[in-house]
Amino acid sequence: MKLSHVDDSQQPRMVDVGAKPVTHRTAQARARVTFPADVADALHAAGYVTPKGAVFSVAQIAGVMGAKVTSQLIPLCHPLSLDKCDIAIDMDGCDALIVCTVSCRGSTGVEMEALTGASIAALTIYDMCKAMSHDIVIGEIRLLKKTGGKHDIDHVGGGAVA
Repeated sequence: MKLSHVDDSQQPRMVDVGAKPVTHRTAQARARVTFPADVADALHAAGYVTPKGAVFSVAQIAGVMGAKVTSQLIPLCHPLSLDKCDIAIDMDGCDALIVCTVSCRGSTGVEMEALTGASIAALTIYDMCKAMSHDIVIGEIRLLKKTGGKHDIDHVGGGAVA
């Protein structure tokens, strides 16, 4: 298999996307933060506010900020002008589920931006809650969906979409 981010000498390179068509591209990624039960209960009772502030609101802002600077964090990513970045955070038992949805008009996908946004939001939740416990776990971070490139993917509804 030929890798797109290495040249014939196996040196890293940024992929040339100049000839690819500009299309509307979307991606959605999810991160999971698992709290010990007593911490999840305490957070819920406090309205998800700690001495550092409103945990989910700050995490949403941090996730958007992270998505916007993905190319500064991931060396071979192209800088993209995002049209949309939305971070939704919902509790499911002891888990905070963070879903980052990103879109743009471009010649390369926004999967890394969605994954970065979800990851940064998860790290922010950990940071804002670590005084309550160091047993908080950032778990699954994964791509849920992407559209607009060669292949659409939907891991929520059942795999690749033609």
